Amino acid sequence: MPPVTASLIIVNWNGAAHLPGCLDSLARQTFPDFETILVDNGSSDGSLALVAGRYPWVKTVALPANVGFAAGNNAGYRRASGEFIVTLNNDTEAEPTWLAELVRAAGQDPAIGMVASRVCSFADRGVIDSLGVTVCRDGMSRGASRLLRFSDQGLGKTEEVLMPSACAALYRRRMIEAVGFFDEDFFAYCEDTDLGLRGRLAGWRAVLARDAAVYHKYSQTGGALSPQKLYLVERNHYWVALKTFPLRDILLLPAATALRYLAQVRAVAAARGTGRQFARSASGAHVAALLRAVIDAAAGFPMMWKKRRAIAATRRIGDREFARLLRRYRMSFRELLDAR
Repeated sequence: MPPVTASLIIVNWNGAAHLPGCLDSLARQTFPDFETILVDNGSSDGSLALVAGRYPWVKTVALPANVGFAAGNNAGYRRASGEFIVTLNNDTEAEPTWLAELVRAAGQDPAIGMVASRVCSFADRGVIDSLGVTVCRDGMSRGASRLLRFSDQGLGKTEEVLMPSACAALYRRRMIEAVGFFDEDFFAYCEDTDLGLRGRLAGWRAVLARDAAVYHKYSQTGGALSPQKLYLVERNHYWVALKTFPLRDILLLPAATALRYLAQVRAVAAARGTGRQFARSASGAHVAALLRAVIDAAAGFPMMWKKRRAIAATRRIGDREFARLLRRYRMSFRELLDAR
């Protein structure tokens, strides 16, 4: 078959309850030249049978076990033929013009390597989930403008951003060929931050397509504050920083992380934002996950430093310029914790 313009990759793990809404929304897309590849991470809930029976136009890649979001997308990429690679969470529904708007934005400039969607809450479609991704000084990242009202933002049709959330993002194949796709050592979480920063280091632009609207059921697979999610986010943010941050910021990483912990303690004590949620659900398992994350992050430092050296071969901007870029899109710890 000839190549298509866009290849959509959906990684699924026991998401049969979400797939009809997601795939039905793709069937309504106004942009016709795309393929859909569903990568199933060893689901036991009948997901593959559902897709085979109701959505025969979806290509499937059946993996024997849950290899994670990063490796799952990489498996889909190996089957993809599109000029643009589009990642989409299984717990989303897209507006009919979503894909058309992503492709339109990417076509404005061949230097655009990434396009972010307007991702809003599934429950309240006027509330933002992410308008791209921003990063804290210790490498923690989160959707930009999360929980704000979209109608209050006053955005242009296309806006510069630091990078997209892989919940619903377009990546130019030429960029992926230059810098690689997702780092499978991350398993899940922060892998899109790592990819986005590698793309920016290599000189690629990232924009938000304001009208590429997707509605997301937040953390339906990983759990909003599960010990596993806490472990992966805490471990992986160190690895993001080590692989991509300017050297000066890496040296300041312990101090920056200590400041974040202090901000988290204050948020818990004041019952603000995620601090309130953590106070309600925290357990010994969460504390153990946090400690294990720090230990495993440190153990992975030699491997990540080796990857940093490999990234140097593709980078086109220096530490000083990259530091300015990070400052331009920096997220405060208060914003990270929804404790504004």
